[in-house]
Amino acid sequence: MENIKLGYKEELLNKIKSKEAKIAIVGLGYVGLPLVIEFSKRNFKVIGFDIDPIKVEKLNEGKSYIKHIKPDTIQSVRHNFHATVDFSKLAGTDCILICVPTPLGQHREPDMTFVFETGRTIAKYLRPGQLISLESTTYPGTTDEDLRKILEQSQLKAGIDFFLAFSPEREDPNNENFSTSTIPKVVGGINKDSLEVAKALYDQITLQTVPVSSAKVAEATKLLENIYRAVNIALVNELKMLFDKMGIDIWEVIEAAKTKPFGFQPFYPGPGLGGHCIPIDPFYLTWKAREYDFVTRFIELAGEINTQMPLYVVQKTVDGLNQRGKSVKGASILVLGISYKKDVDDLRESPSLRIIELLRQRGASVDYNDPYTLIMPKTRSYNFEMASVELTAERLKKYDCVIVATDHSVYDPKLIVENSSLVIDTRGFIKRAGITAENVIQS
Repeated sequence: MENIKLGYKEELLNKIKSKEAKIAIVGLGYVGLPLVIEFSKRNFKVIGFDIDPIKVEKLNEGKSYIKHIKPDTIQSVRHNFHATVDFSKLAGTDCILICVPTPLGQHREPDMTFVFETGRTIAKYLRPGQLISLESTTYPGTTDEDLRKILEQSQLKAGIDFFLAFSPEREDPNNENFSTSTIPKVVGGINKDSLEVAKALYDQITLQTVPVSSAKVAEATKLLENIYRAVNIALVNELKMLFDKMGIDIWEVIEAAKTKPFGFQPFYPGPGLGGHCIPIDPFYLTWKAREYDFVTRFIELAGEINTQMPLYVVQKTVDGLNQRGKSVKGASILVLGISYKKDVDDLRESPSLRIIELLRQRGASVDYNDPYTLIMPKTRSYNFEMASVELTAERLKKYDCVIVATDHSVYDPKLIVENSSLVIDTRGFIKRAGITAENVIQS
């Protein structure tokens, strides 16, 4: 492949190193907003782009809509950042980072609508010498095949007139041990010049960049990371169901196994997978593998197990109610926690939502409590129009069953156990608190 036209690389590298490069972040969610903050903190001028005018308005007022990102943090970078819905302003930027969703379609096929539409929009305003970096998790080949083709509709050539790279996001919301700046950043370009420029940009905000030989390798790296987790979580979920039949406590088994100082890493069972990555990413590779007449049996089996876990939780609930002479139809049930993991307000792919749907289908009356989501918003798959109920001893006593779906730190296990008729614990929450009670069922 030809090198980038003479002068473009040197000009952009100089702008990056002098912090004169203007940064565009497209998509201001759990991935894009932390990048906005990191670049702004390092005195880059940043424009955030989003199709949601409410998000844009809040950010420009110094407000936050993500729990672990405080308003003070937004306000501290406002001198270097503003948000907009006007995508024509992309033309005035030097580096464009794409951080839009890559969900699954109805049949678990990649839904690339957001990435490709963003690419078409960028192509309208693309000018020579710009860097485009995709951060959205996707299948290998997206960057230097699909996105490249879309961007080249501008009549500019990738790797010659502009730079093109892929750098997978590795965000873990509310992880106190790692942040955007401390998590190593994998970077792959469609050619050497694209890699050099992209690495120089990410070097400005991260302690370590990890350059790889191509965009495809970078794309595959992110998939491997999340498939590794999905497969191992499926393993412990399957063992949980088996050990339950055998009268063996999976949580005790894991605690014993992790004392081995080598060859074992603990993974923990739950009510199903949540978040934007682990439930989705494996199926991107499964879909792409079909182009090569390859069946990813291991990945698909793990996905099948994990997606069935909400049904397992509901069946344990039905069984627990039956043992107490109560039918699930007409039962009043409280679901504790609707975010996909503890202490965050992120509902993406949360198994709690599927559990609520399954319980309603069986005729149960369902409420929820979540201190971080007081009004349940509409999601891609659900629109329950529910609000969080207050969690008190009096209210707990009114329910036939309480399901601990997300183990938020603010929950008091003693309060829950002592005031509930039946507790279905999907997270080992009660057990970790050292409480044993006849009204608690591990699920």
